[in-house]
Amino acid sequence: MNEPSPPATPASVPERKPLSPAAQRALAEAEARRLAAQANANPAAREFGGPKGLEPTRYGDWENKGIASDF
Repeated sequence: MNEPSPPATPASVPERKPLSPAAQRALAEAEARRLAAQANANPAAREFGGPKGLEPTRYGDWENKGIASDF
């Protein structure tokens, strides 16, 4: 009953009108920015001695030596 639809074939895909030179330039610039961001992305440094479990500042309470306090 739940048959997947057939994959798109060149005959079933409508033709798109060509992009303007400005649109092509914008797409190329966006791709260049995306690649530069990926190349410069550094993983976050690990925290030593921090709290275990969920991030306390995000979830609203902090526990230190068994005493919980709210911000």
